[in-house]
Amino acid sequence: MPAIRNLILVLGDQLTPTLTSLAGGDPVRDRVLMAELGDEAGYVRHHRKKIAFLFSAMRHFAAELRGLGWTVDYVTLDDPDNRGSFTEALGAAIARLRPARVVVTEAGEWRVRQMQESWAARFSLPVDILPDERFLCSPASFAAWAAGRKQLRMEYFYRDMRRRTGLLMDGDEPAGGRWNFDAENRKPAKADLFMPRPRGVAPDAITREVLALVEARFGNHFGDLEPFWFAVTRADAEAAFAAFVETALPKFGDYQDAMLAGEPFLYHAVIAPYLNCGLLDPLAVCRQVEAEWRAGRVPLNAAEGFIRQIIGWREYVRGIYWLKMPGYERSNFLGHARPLPGFYWTGETAMACVRAAVTQTKEQAYAHHIQRLMITGNFALLAGIDPHELHEWYLAVYADAYEWVELPNTVGMSQFADGGLLASKPYAASGAYIDRMSDYCDGCAYDVKQRTGPRACPFNALYWDFISRHRDKIGRNPRMAQMVRTYDKFPDAERARIADSAAAFLAGL
Repeated sequence: MPAIRNLILVLGDQLTPTLTSLAGGDPVRDRVLMAELGDEAGYVRHHRKKIAFLFSAMRHFAAELRGLGWTVDYVTLDDPDNRGSFTEALGAAIARLRPARVVVTEAGEWRVRQMQESWAARFSLPVDILPDERFLCSPASFAAWAAGRKQLRMEYFYRDMRRRTGLLMDGDEPAGGRWNFDAENRKPAKADLFMPRPRGVAPDAITREVLALVEARFGNHFGDLEPFWFAVTRADAEAAFAAFVETALPKFGDYQDAMLAGEPFLYHAVIAPYLNCGLLDPLAVCRQVEAEWRAGRVPLNAAEGFIRQIIGWREYVRGIYWLKMPGYERSNFLGHARPLPGFYWTGETAMACVRAAVTQTKEQAYAHHIQRLMITGNFALLAGIDPHELHEWYLAVYADAYEWVELPNTVGMSQFADGGLLASKPYAASGAYIDRMSDYCDGCAYDVKQRTGPRACPFNALYWDFISRHRDKIGRNPRMAQMVRTYDKFPDAERARIADSAAAFLAGL
């Protein structure tokens, strides 16, 4: 007789007690395996704060499971018997415990899912791979939705998700008579002494032990390790979300696209790390936001904007990921091949907006979606940076980044490298957009009002140079054709100055 009925392997982004692999288990007859793995911490050079967040959250989740009656075999990174990979860790546990079968919930990333599918043959043991029901739309359901459509657009998927969940619905109609209030969510912000801050948590003994481990083992990785303030337990993640709802959600909609120097968070929730590792439930947080609107404490544009990010974009990009993997990670429709500039790692650039976004990323392992899309992403798009290099940078530096969510956002939305599968247009913009939505330009070494010349904002010449270089690929796009026509009206001398200014700046990279 096997000593253990089921060996349940729980991954680091599956920190949910109702996980399908756990829900069907029996704490008396089954055993849980969790492991901190060098391979997972280092397959890209993850931000040190990201590694510490996940290892500490994993250790706290193991304690949560033990409190629910489970026996958890937990392998720390510095365990002498740590084999470094999922497959080796699982093999060692199988040899030690002799389970009758292995049970896992499907991995969120393609490479780990391939490992899971190899284990039955490798270990001559049944391996049950169960669906991850924490998401609202399965890959199969998304594929069925996408089948036969000439274009895949998030807006139509989002409307179907609203109908499916009933969120912000009045019968068969959207609350307020509109599906999308994004046009009301583009206000620039002003500095405010009373601007809210995300609820932070002082490191406990477990977290302090992890911080010391990460400092010792990953001292040469990107990013500041301290101050460390992330929640690492379910209770603290829920408290952080509750604080956001009370203090920031009412203004989240208005200012969700705004950027301010020295204000990394503004009115954002900063809960994506908790959602993506399993400490928060996506449908539950959406229900809470809807309840706040129905109670009259939150305007509809804020509630709708928040809910769209989760049941719209979050579910949509996951669907695209599983629909198009493998191979999607190497998409390069525009043929961009320039290496990633070193200032993405150091922040040492005279461009104030890029410096602010990268410095904040280094300090916090966080930047909000417009900083990612319209600062670091926009610059990479205009400068012709290799989209795969940029993808690996985003995957490494943000605490909420897993390939299923980060890759489509980078390759599809930010870099237009999939040729328009995910996004309806390239998200390219000159310095005027950054000036309108931020105060970064006020203290910049470059002049956002100048298009060309050594003091001109680099985004300006790079934008028009991007239009010129890719006119054949974007000229028929209805949302870009007008910009091509505008460029064509420039005098020959101005077009030459644009090309010279762009080339001079890029040569300095």
